[in-house]
Amino acid sequence: MALRTTTTERQRRLGAELRKLREKAGLTVSDGGAFIDMGRVHLTHVESGRTAIASARLRKLCASYGCTSSTLVDALVSMSESTGKGWWSGYKGKLSPSTLDLAEFESQATGLRSFESLFIPGLFQLEHYTRAIFRASDTVTTREEVETAVAFRMDRQAILADEDPPEVHAVIHEAALHMRFGGAAAMRKQLLRLVELADLPNVAIQILPFTADGVSALNTPFCFLSSHAGALETVLVEHPAESMYLHAADSISKYRRQFDRLSAAALPPVDTKVTPVSHDSRDSLGLIQYVLYTL
Repeated sequence: MALRTTTTERQRRLGAELRKLREKAGLTVSDGGAFIDMGRVHLTHVESGRTAIASARLRKLCASYGCTSSTLVDALVSMSESTGKGWWSGYKGKLSPSTLDLAEFESQATGLRSFESLFIPGLFQLEHYTRAIFRASDTVTTREEVETAVAFRMDRQAILADEDPPEVHAVIHEAALHMRFGGAAAMRKQLLRLVELADLPNVAIQILPFTADGVSALNTPFCFLSSHAGALETVLVEHPAESMYLHAADSISKYRRQFDRLSAAALPPVDTKVTPVSHDSRDSLGLIQYVLYTL
């Protein structure tokens, strides 16, 4: 079988998970290959995501490594059998591979936990807000590129209304409420959109106020994605130059602790069922309403 010239994050992740299982079992690549009559070089290509592995062989390999989690094995088989095609395929060649990888990961997600420091999360953005962001950036330059990027972000938001949508929990720094993209009127609509989305049963939105203690250094946006019944977890760390997908155990633990710390320091989630006169303490809705009043 010919080697892939390019690999997706899903393909790389599958190979990385197989490598972790092999190393946990204390086996070499030659040892692993011997279990399924596969040469050392061939298994090396599988572990790097450069070539596929049949489902039966994958299950046998996992069993040989002593993996007893049927949930994890089923998740790996699902990744192996996936064609990688979806609505995002229409954007191939127009957007970066890592951007398309995000859409594929989100399509499989059962849970999304994100922290944003300067922007409203992409899944919550209105079109005019998104367009203003791209026009102010240098990641896209032409009008056509801007419109493509905007359309892609709007298409991503469909997962919020899926038949079985992921649980979405966002912590947004107060600074993002004050950043004006598209002018004051546009920001008012965007903040009202946050309140509207918070009414969805699968969405929780918290605001991290300027006055929060001990979290000022945690300003790098990230998204924690859980998929395949929680068997697989991935952290996307966003950066203007190049976003990173992390899945090593220490990275997962680090960002899980960071999110828990941010959530604990943030104001209680937006709850529109509580009337303003009933608020006896500061909460996220109250802060959003205050910013709306000052715009």
